Amino acid sequence: MRQALKDFAAAAGLVLVCALLALALPVQAQVPQAAQPYRALLVRTAHAAWGLDAPLAVFAAQVHQESAWRADAVSRVGAQGLAQFMPATATWIAGVDPALAARQPFSPAWALRALVTYDRWLYERTPARYAPRDRMWVALRGYNGGLGHWQAEAAATGAAQPTLAQVDAACGKARRAAVHCRENLGYPHRILVVIQPRYAAWGPGL
Repeated sequence: MRQALKDFAAAAGLVLVCALLALALPVQAQVPQAAQPYRALLVRTAHAAWGLDAPLAVFAAQVHQESAWRADAVSRVGAQGLAQFMPATATWIAGVDPALAARQPFSPAWALRALVTYDRWLYERTPARYAPRDRMWVALRGYNGGLGHWQAEAAATGAAQPTLAQVDAACGKARRAAVHCRENLGYPHRILVVIQPRYAAWGPGL
C-alpha cells in the first residue's frame, strides 16, 4: 500500500511537471520570429541608455505593440518604423540625443535607440515616489499620448501627490478628449501585463 502511494505521488508529480512545461511553451512560442534578428541590437541599445538593469522585456513588448517588429511599418496617421515615431517627434528626439540627429525612423538601430531614449526621458519625469513599474506605466502613457496630458490630469485630481490610480481615473478630465482614454490606458496595460511576459527570457522586466 505504501509503495502504491509512492508510485502515485511520483506519477502525479510527473504529470504536474509536464503540465507546467506545456503552459510555458506557448508563452515562448508567442515571441514572433520577426523579433529575433533585433534581440541583440535591443540589448546593446538598452544597456547603453539605461544600464545593465534596463527593463528589456518592457522595451521588447513595446516594440511588439508598436510595430509587430516591422521596420517598414507606417501607421494610418504617419507614424514610422519599429518605434512608430511621428516625423515631428523624430525631429524633437534628435535634440535630446545628438546620436539621433540623422532622423531615420526606418533604420532599426535608430528606431530602437529613439525608443529607449524617449522612454528614459519620460521615465525621469515621472513621480519618483512611484514604484518602478508605476513610473513605467506613466512613461508609457506619455509615449502613447503625451506626458503633458498626464501631467494635466494629475493636476486635475486636486491632490497634492495623486496616486497612479487617481490620475488614471482623471483621464479625459483635463486637456485630453475622453474618447482617447481607452487607448491611452490600454497601452501600458497591454505592454506591461499582456505582452511583457512573452519576453521574459530577453532580460529584466517590471
